[in-house]
Amino acid sequence: MSVQSAEIVRAPIYLCCAERRADDMGMGNPEPIYYTADMVRDLIREDRAWPRYETVRGELLVTPAPRVTHQRVVLRLAYHLMQYIEREPIGEVFTSPADISWKLPDVLVQPDVFVISPESSRAATDEGWPGVMHLLLAAEVLSPGSTRQDRFTKRRLYQERGVPTYWVIDVDDRSVEIWTTSDALPRVERERLHWHPAGAREPCAIAIADLLV
Repeated sequence: MSVQSAEIVRAPIYLCCAERRADDMGMGNPEPIYYTADMVRDLIREDRAWPRYETVRGELLVTPAPRVTHQRVVLRLAYHLMQYIEREPIGEVFTSPADISWKLPDVLVQPDVFVISPESSRAATDEGWPGVMHLLLAAEVLSPGSTRQDRFTKRRLYQERGVPTYWVIDVDDRSVEIWTTSDALPRVERERLHWHPAGAREPCAIAIADLLV
């Protein structure tokens, strides 16, 4: 993708801010773009891997390539979850890039790490990502440019879609916010993550220090 086209793609974020400035100055209001899932899929095809594009209810979320520490935490978390699911086969573990939309026209998200139900796993074999309708767990590792969207925009979406457990991992603070579907405020954990999904005999326990070393 050329530099010129990249500037055009990012224009909606700028225009949203420009719209507010124009209100203050009594000038005309440029129209922000309402992004559909299909529009975001087109952006992903053009830019391949990064930046990462997502949309939640028409809002375009753009995340630059992550830091090395971010990717280390993602891989370590996925590794621990995969070990757990080998013992407790309650789903399947994935990492981004992904295309989770719940078949909604204005939603497409790419959780850093997520676990899908066996039903979604079977459906994905036939339908691809559109078949993924049930997330048992979603986790996002905060990046400098993703704090608002991970803690608010995507968190509310995951709650709305009935994701039972959502983890927001803050590498700098060495903590994890734990959200359930009904929480108005998170529980903050600094020592150990516990996850006991439905159907599992034993819970998953992960020392946070093991993720953040």
